[in-house]
Amino acid sequence: MYRVWNFLTDYSLLLIFGAVTALIWANTNFESYHHFVEFVIWDHAPIGHLHDGHRTLTLHYLVNDVLMALFFAIAAKEVWEAVILKNGSLRGKKAATPLFATAGGMFGPIAVYLGLALVMGSDTYNAVANGWAIPTATDIAFSYLVGRLVFGAGHPAVRFLLLLAIADDAAGLIILAIFYPSGDLAPEWLLASFGAALAVFLLFNWLPRRMDRGNQARPASTWVRKNLHFVPYALAGCVSWYGFMRSGLHPALGLLPVVVTIPHADRAFGIFSEAETHLHDLLNVMEHSLKYPVEVVLFFFGLLNAGVQFSAMGDATWLVLLGLIVGKPIGILIFGWLAAVPLRLGIPEGMRIIDLVVIGCVAAIGFTVSLFVASVAFDAGPVQDAAKMGALFSFGAAAISIIAGKLFRVEKRDL
Repeated sequence: MYRVWNFLTDYSLLLIFGAVTALIWANTNFESYHHFVEFVIWDHAPIGHLHDGHRTLTLHYLVNDVLMALFFAIAAKEVWEAVILKNGSLRGKKAATPLFATAGGMFGPIAVYLGLALVMGSDTYNAVANGWAIPTATDIAFSYLVGRLVFGAGHPAVRFLLLLAIADDAAGLIILAIFYPSGDLAPEWLLASFGAALAVFLLFNWLPRRMDRGNQARPASTWVRKNLHFVPYALAGCVSWYGFMRSGLHPALGLLPVVVTIPHADRAFGIFSEAETHLHDLLNVMEHSLKYPVEVVLFFFGLLNAGVQFSAMGDATWLVLLGLIVGKPIGILIFGWLAAVPLRLGIPEGMRIIDLVVIGCVAAIGFTVSLFVASVAFDAGPVQDAAKMGALFSFGAAAISIIAGKLFRVEKRDL
């Protein structure tokens, strides 16, 4: 529990503080809050929002589109290790049922969100339809903490939940890239992104290892590591980010092609493992170095995105909230049951099928990624504000999870 709480302290408490500050500020002096969010740092900048034919770099763009790339890079690092490493948590049969459940945890919320929007009428549906992906997100840190509180640290459902959350992060990154472009698509610019990633991999990862074949001292790799460290990857990241921005894809995902090129250890212990801090491969060293900058970025992300007036609550609020707290548990239960029983993929020993309902309630905490998707799904205005309120209210899923655990008689198992 200490490691989980330490992670939350590192990455989430400042985010919550920023979000609470934004809510108070927006509901006491919305005009000054709005001016702060849209503060112009650089007019006629090489990056930023397009405005009257030129780009304007605002504080909001700097945080959401530039600096949040660091946060998504860390998320991508965890997903990449889970997929590529021999003992990765998303490899092999052990991940099959959680992956099915993840699909249910996305289709369920989408069905509830869009289905209820249709019931509300065509006007409501047309206004909110683009926000269908908001309730598909799961906040990995808070969900994991609540899962441990409900099931106990030693329950197999906690591991199942973590696999589901990692897979959900991976799917969320794909959704953001495909369905929420930041402008007119110009895919030729992606050649710059993937070209930079390929070049840095070949020159500073593959080639030194090739030169060191048969030499235990690894002189070429050691020289690159000691003298160049992260610099080539940082430069490639800048090029990749710029390529994403010009391509029309959301630039916050711009570092993803470079993350997979960085030298990494041959094993990973997981984001909440104490042992993870003792890995000294370049990928883990870079993640550890980003810890404090990302804390500050998340504070400003909460401050600049959670400033919603309570009067903004509307149809999108309840659609997002119901998509999460109703669609997630139903979708995870149905798809998890299909995988475990008819497809005979099974579930971890010590877990019950009914535990999938409780896992779904825990996974309904959307918060960080839901808030981010809401900010890109809708233009600034009442619908976006209402959707953000739904993402913030998803914290209520924690209380629902505790009640569901009692109702379905979950037996807590500590380590």
